[in-house]
Amino acid sequence: MTSARSALDAVVDELLAKPVRTSEVSTQAPAASGLYAWWASPLVLPELIGPAHPTESDLRLLYVGLATKLRSRLASNHLRRSGSSTLRRTLAGLLLDEQVYQTCWTDRVVLIEQDEARLTEWMGANLRVSWCGHPAPRDVEGDIIRLLRPPLNVDQAEGPTVQVIKAARRRYRESAGPRP
Repeated sequence: MTSARSALDAVVDELLAKPVRTSEVSTQAPAASGLYAWWASPLVLPELIGPAHPTESDLRLLYVGLATKLRSRLASNHLRRSGSSTLRRTLAGLLLDEQVYQTCWTDRVVLIEQDEARLTEWMGANLRVSWCGHPAPRDVEGDIIRLLRPPLNVDQAEGPTVQVIKAARRRYRESAGPRP
């Protein structure tokens, strides 16, 4: 038990390391598998109260995810396409009215091209990201989410924020109208 807890603590410590701007992902994130954490100011999405960063007082945790290739997942999915990113779809749902995002159907609901670009700009201006390489991120993701309690994660989560996130995701899906 102690070695398992030490391994989780090591992952948490790395995720709590200094988060970087989204513009640094393509040059700094490794191509290896691992976990990542998204951070924002408490003024961004203030209804979502996530744990404060231990050394960056202007940041709090929003989301934790896993990737088989960190650089690709962060740069190509989370910073480009809502169709392959639960994080982007959730953010778009939370910001739908404020940003007046428009969606459409492909094989799923996605933001229109201009709004994909606007969401990426919003993420660059408002979010930071950290990561931790790990050979089997799926094995520890649930434990990390339970330990850190990021508000945008619904799986392994509990509390009133879960309903806010589920409602935002539902509004996002419904914003494109009925499936053609």
